[in-house]
Amino acid sequence: MKKMNIEKVRPLIQMAIEEDLGQGDLTSELLFEHDAIDKSTIISREEIIVCGMDIAREILKCYDEKLELTIRINDGQPAHVGNKLGVIEGPLRPMLSAERVMLNFLQRLSGIATTTRKYVRAIQGTKAKIYDTRKTMPGWRILEKYAVRCGGGYNHRIGLYDGILIKDNHLAQLGKDFQSKLRKIIDEAQKIKGIRFIAVEVDHVDDQLNYVLEIPGIDIVLLDNMGQWQLKHAVEMRDEMCGKGKKPLLEASGNISLSNVSAVAQCGIDRIAIGAITHSAQAVDIGLDR
Repeated sequence: MKKMNIEKVRPLIQMAIEEDLGQGDLTSELLFEHDAIDKSTIISREEIIVCGMDIAREILKCYDEKLELTIRINDGQPAHVGNKLGVIEGPLRPMLSAERVMLNFLQRLSGIATTTRKYVRAIQGTKAKIYDTRKTMPGWRILEKYAVRCGGGYNHRIGLYDGILIKDNHLAQLGKDFQSKLRKIIDEAQKIKGIRFIAVEVDHVDDQLNYVLEIPGIDIVLLDNMGQWQLKHAVEMRDEMCGKGKKPLLEASGNISLSNVSAVAQCGIDRIAIGAITHSAQAVDIGLDR
């Protein structure tokens, strides 16, 4: 699993600390001496996939360099009810001050990882893979896409800059006879360095997909909001025109949930893109016990 570059998320961490800490933790300063030392444990209160432990360590260090986190369960691993994710030792005041910010990150990221793992498990036994989308919280994209990887999913393009996705609104601007124009666009796209893929979205199988499949250089065809019979038809068409298991890969998206993702995967689709694993993932219950 590709690790996260923590340097890129430090500004977000600092913003979170500043909005919460302000001029200081009045309660902790009132109750405890500045030299008080203690130990706390990060506890999982439900079944989760852990994500964000290195972020937790980074947050603690921002409050006080003397705060030490011993990680018991690493990112990407499961935790059961009552499991100790990590143990914090050091100055009591900053430990308590850091609690809410640290848990906010852990709960959200572990929630995304846990939700992603549910989708991954639901399609076991098929060749399909679960992918995220750009439907992320502003400023959180790198973190949320890391959480998807911790859950066993895969990352789509990070932003508009690292992949080409010609969507339905783009095709509409090309007009009804879009094939020749699209062919030239794909030729130009292949000359761009550093892009991860070239993808084209289609809304219909018989009057769009057949034309798109005739254009070389397309890595992925996105099948948007299609029913199962349409997805199966698309797989058959791709296999017949391009060869079974050959590019372009077929990606399903739109109106996919845990209740139907298995059926979608069984249509023979290569990829399933699901915005819900980031934009609708529920934060999990993680606490700090002393």
